[in-house]
Amino acid sequence: MRFTRTQTRQIRVGSVPVGGGAPVVIQSMTNTQTADVEATLEQINRLAFAGCEIVRIAIPDEEAAKSISKIKEKSPLPLISDIHFDYRLALICLEQGIDGLRLNPGNIGVAENVKKVANEAKKRGVPIRIGVNAGSLEKEILAKYDGHPTAEGMVESALAHVKLLENQDFEDIKISLKAQNVPLTVAAYRMLAERVNYPLHLGITESGTVTSGVIRSSVGIGAILAEGIGDTLRVSLTGPPEKEIEVAKEILKVLELREGGPTLVSCPTCGRCQIDLYSIAKQVEDKLAGISEPIKVAVMGCVVNGPGEAREADVGIAGGKGAGIVFRKGEVVRTVPEEQLLSELFREIDDWSKGEH
Repeated sequence: MRFTRTQTRQIRVGSVPVGGGAPVVIQSMTNTQTADVEATLEQINRLAFAGCEIVRIAIPDEEAAKSISKIKEKSPLPLISDIHFDYRLALICLEQGIDGLRLNPGNIGVAENVKKVANEAKKRGVPIRIGVNAGSLEKEILAKYDGHPTAEGMVESALAHVKLLENQDFEDIKISLKAQNVPLTVAAYRMLAERVNYPLHLGITESGTVTSGVIRSSVGIGAILAEGIGDTLRVSLTGPPEKEIEVAKEILKVLELREGGPTLVSCPTCGRCQIDLYSIAKQVEDKLAGISEPIKVAVMGCVVNGPGEAREADVGIAGGKGAGIVFRKGEVVRTVPEEQLLSELFREIDDWSKGEH
């Protein structure tokens, strides 16, 4: 059963539709120096290969901004520039052909600056993402809520930025409300979704290393998506950006918001298990990493419950003492010696990938 998603208005980041019922879009950010065009493109290509659909690049200075046209010329992904405080950098990015801006209009000075950026973005059909971070809320908002970030304060900040753009008749807007605190983030998105119909970009900021960050991001982003909220997402990790894509894809697949690619089902083991299940499961996981077809593979520890518990799997194995079984869709197709279990499963996977099922 799929979750009923909140309907938002649709914008486009380059060729990618966001909101309005479009599939949830996977995003990441480069960690190269943007002015190093070759290194930035190399990382963008790796992200695209991993399954990223939109990429954000940092624009700390004019040199970075003026590199956009060279990057865009060869980039397989739409580009979003990350702007802080300097509206002139936003204007350069727009001239260079950027596909989207990440910019908080309240941070770029007087209304005239906002007007210049909004008018140029509108003329070029470029959307703007407003990004509110719990760690950098405005002082007056923090003071209003006892000096601490709250969901109410985050939403209030976002709506104030939105109003500045709406005052310029600009509505190609996307919004994010990020915090390191998961309950705070969930509450903020839930509250904002009731107030606007702009597409929402999901994320847990400063989530941590690959180990802790995967857990924090999966719980937070997954909880929000499970309520039908969210149009794009980024899993922010202290690590290689490609890992963010792997986790994002898995979150969407677990929630059945995306199909594609393999799924591994394996049991947690118990006293009945008489095979090295961990080693076998890891080898199967490595095998599946090179497959793009939507196949579900089960690796179960015993023949007692294995086939029944994994009956939804396309193919699978279940171990036993000295021998095990190979099954398809919960039906046993043959019994093989234990040492042949892995090779027989790989044969089933290869046959499935070739359409022989």
